[in-house]
Order: sequence, then structure tokens, then C-alpha cells
Amino acid sequence: MRKTLAILAFAAAAAATPLIGQGVQLPGQKDASRVTAGVYKADPGHSLIGWEVNHFGFNDYYGLFGDVAGTLTIDPANLNAAKVDVTIPVGKVTTASAGLTSHLLRAGKDGGKPDFFGPNPADARFVSTKVVASGTTAKITGDLTLNGITKPVTFDAEFTGAGANPFNKKLTVGFEAETSIKRSDFGINYALPMVSDEVELDISVAFEKQ
Repeated sequence: MRKTLAILAFAAAAAATPLIGQGVQLPGQKDASRVTAGVYKADPGHSLIGWEVNHFGFNDYYGLFGDVAGTLTIDPANLNAAKVDVTIPVGKVTTASAGLTSHLLRAGKDGGKPDFFGPNPADARFVSTKVVASGTTAKITGDLTLNGITKPVTFDAEFTGAGANPFNKKLTVGFEAETSIKRSDFGINYALPMVSDEVELDISVAFEKQ
């Protein structure tokens, strides 16, 4: 999934090339000294969770959850005490195929259980329980609630940048994280094993200081 985000990052970098050519420094820099202690709120317009499954053993397929909300509480002097609490609106899932997106959210046939999420799925939520930091990376363990089921999950996270947002002037910090889960652990069993049980998750979140 990182390759998908890399393509998006390349496109953004290409768009910014004229500014870089003029010697303009990007507002965000991978400089941990820019991070100050406090409570940060996720910027939903710039926070995404990508997911990846394998389709029939032929190739991988991707989708996105956007509008991620939540908070990060962090103190650079005690990173292992950091707390993350984020909510993912499953009902806003999107894919490159309108038909597949509709399938993910359609009701079950004849009143039966939906194949995937159904038309009014509850938001997913991740609440951290343990953080083990090492430099600009960390392992973040917590409880992921998805489809009404809660399971422990550990993310490999990386600090990607900090600085003042040039538009709203808020101090912003960015992180990327990745993990893999088994969807069957969360009661999402449709088309197993033709569509892989393993789902790779790739998170890119910007948090703004409150």
C-alpha cells in the first residue's frame, strides 16, 4: 500500500516543483524538535486510511477511508506516554469502482446479513493502549473496533513532518503507520478465501495542535 501513497506523494511533489525550484522550504519538515507537547486533533481533510486485499490470486485491489477524526496527546519528553484515539467513518469507504463501493455498502439480500459493511455501518475506532517509541518510529498497540468487534492491533508508525500550516497557522504533525489484519477476525467473511483474509492497512494522518 505504501507504493500507492508514494504515487500520490510523487504527484504532489511534481505539482510543488516550481516552488521548490525557487528555493521555497516546505512548511513541514522531518524535524522532531518542532513538535511541542499538547493535544492535537486530526485534520480530516488530509488524513486517510488505505486498505489492500488480494483479488482471486490475480492482483491486489485498493480502497480508502477518508475523513478520519480523533486526537493525539503527545509529549516529546515522554513519547511512550502518547495516546491516540481515532475514528474512521466506514460508511465513507471509496474505491475506483462505483459498483464495488456500492457492494461494500449495500444491504443484505432478502433481509440477510450484508456481504461487507452494509448501508449504515458503525464507525471504526482505534484507541491506543501502549506506545514504544524509538527515534522517529514507534510501535503503537491498541484496540481496534470494526464491525462491532474489538481486537488488539499493533501499528508500525513513523513521524513524517512538523511545522505550521501556512493557511490556518496551526502547528501540525504528520505520521504514517501500517499494519495488517484478518477481516475474518472482525466478522467480515464474504468471498473467503477468493478475496484475501489479510487486509493491509496504510495510514497517513495530519494532527493539528489545539
